[in-house]
Amino acid sequence: MRKLIGVYNANGGFAGEIAYFFGHLIGIQSCTLCDVTHSPVRKKSQWRDLEQRLQDDLGYQIVLVHKNERTPEQHLASAGREPCVLIEDDEGQLSMIMDWNDLKLSKGDVTTFEKILRSKLLMY
Repeated sequence: MRKLIGVYNANGGFAGEIAYFFGHLIGIQSCTLCDVTHSPVRKKSQWRDLEQRLQDDLGYQIVLVHKNERTPEQHLASAGREPCVLIEDDEGQLSMIMDWNDLKLSKGDVTTFEKILRSKLLMY
């Protein structure tokens, strides 16, 4: 199965989540991918539906990772350009398919994100 990797502009784990929450609250931390995938407390149902559509319609699995959870290869492909979405080809090579500008254009809306992503996937 082909893979898309969404990289959050935040660290995972308890300390990372708390740091992001308070940083976001006071305006010093943001992640436009988080805005697309999550409501304030959990993953959006629209996002879960999109995950299923991507798998059923296009054969793509989407995986979401925090900055501190990336593999070395994912780190090399995305370091300093988070948030973003990477695409993994059949040989395991990674490239960026959506950058922070694309995510910003989504304005936290799953439908808009999907339209941008599908237009990018047409090139692959």
